[in-house]
Amino acid sequence: MRIRHTPGRLTPLLAAAVGLVAVGAFTVPGAASAAPQSWSASQLAQADTAVQASGVEGIAWRVDAASGRVVVTADDSVSAAELATIRKSAGGNAGAIRVERARGVFRPMLSAGNAIYGGGYRCSLGFNVVKSGIYYFLTAGHCGDVANTWYTDSGQRTLIGPTISSSFPGNDYALVRYDNTSLTHPGGYTAANAFVGEAVKRTGSTTGTHSGTVTALNVTVRYVGSGTVKGMIQTTVCAEPGDSGGPLYDGTKALGITSGGSGDCRSGGTTFFQPVTEAAGAYGVTVY
Repeated sequence: MRIRHTPGRLTPLLAAAVGLVAVGAFTVPGAASAAPQSWSASQLAQADTAVQASGVEGIAWRVDAASGRVVVTADDSVSAAELATIRKSAGGNAGAIRVERARGVFRPMLSAGNAIYGGGYRCSLGFNVVKSGIYYFLTAGHCGDVANTWYTDSGQRTLIGPTISSSFPGNDYALVRYDNTSLTHPGGYTAANAFVGEAVKRTGSTTGTHSGTVTALNVTVRYVGSGTVKGMIQTTVCAEPGDSGGPLYDGTKALGITSGGSGDCRSGGTTFFQPVTEAAGAYGVTVY
């Protein structure tokens, strides 16, 4: 069996699900009247720290230099009382927080299916990489955490290889080694950094290929019941359970690894991606 990984048609191996969010912006009640017109970098940093310290799950947040606000995206699981907790934690900097709503619940998801399999789960391959002549691939860390060994089929008859390392939460990347020499692993990509407004595509084992736009960088996400990840790429590309670990790309530029989100590919939403450059740098591997 050939494990192909080619531009525009990436063979899914490991994946976990995510969905998307339709975002409608609104201001935290009472914040507008109390807020000054501008906030210093120090105040924004304090507000960012306060959001982190609030402990509220189901939110994603970032410091948006363009608007001079800390933008918090809250999923459907976040109550009005929890939004009030976030605002209270910011104290005098509460006015620096702008809240947006997202449909669904932010979470990394694993699903049974027809991609690559391990530990009773299915995930999608991100990008093929190499180090010192040894071939590996990157996938999501929450996928690597659930399986020591991966296979091409649900019956676990065709070996791919072992999970060498995984990191989740905090980050969301894992490294899997190709131990089956009968599997080919072509490339065609170069690791690159995404930029806001970039038109991108994502491929996964559940929903195939979908398009969207990068809406934010360096986003922190606290998934419901799963922990917090930092430095994420936020996009409008849809995804569903089984798509986690799959690649985010722009032509031949390898940009990200599918992490999580909310929604689905019928209603759309928001997904978050682990930057490839960080993952490749952590493992000292080269995307090819």
